[in-house]
Amino acid sequence: MSPALAQTKFYNEDDYYNLPDDTRAELIDGQFYNMSAPSRVHQEILMFLSNKIVNHINSKNGSCKVYPAPFAVKLFQDADTIVEPDISVICDTGKLTERGCTGAPDWIIEIISPGNPGHDYVRKLNLYADAGVGEYWIADPLTKEISVYHLKEQNFRAVSYTFQESITPGLFNDLYIDFTELEL
Repeated sequence: MSPALAQTKFYNEDDYYNLPDDTRAELIDGQFYNMSAPSRVHQEILMFLSNKIVNHINSKNGSCKVYPAPFAVKLFQDADTIVEPDISVICDTGKLTERGCTGAPDWIIEIISPGNPGHDYVRKLNLYADAGVGEYWIADPLTKEISVYHLKEQNFRAVSYTFQESITPGLFNDLYIDFTELEL
């Protein structure tokens, strides 16, 4: 007789919303992934990008909304995956709820934390592609590179940039984000 397999506990939306207030975690496929506190450089990049995007949307009287973390995004109708992207841009306001967003944002930006880059480059990349996120940026403060992924026919197409370049997001073809303006 073979030994019993170890049982793993699976968590859901209720477990996520019942976490202690001082706990930062994401729920992916029923498993919690702890999040570390962001660094100062992380926050500088987050504020730089958020401000650029918000100012552009406001200047165009656009209807898209920009939400920096912590902001809960329930990517699928099932309740076992809730992530907190660093920046979420949502143009379909019907996806917004009192708790955050239900469904895929149009554009997600993640800023790499040194402790676990694979979380953003692999796990979340696949998760966001499966959910139908139209554009996904990964900013890496250590290498000073930005990986831009555009969803094309269920797969992401990648383009790489540096912090010495200007990038135009697919969502706003008249927005130019000049990373040389970022003072770190």
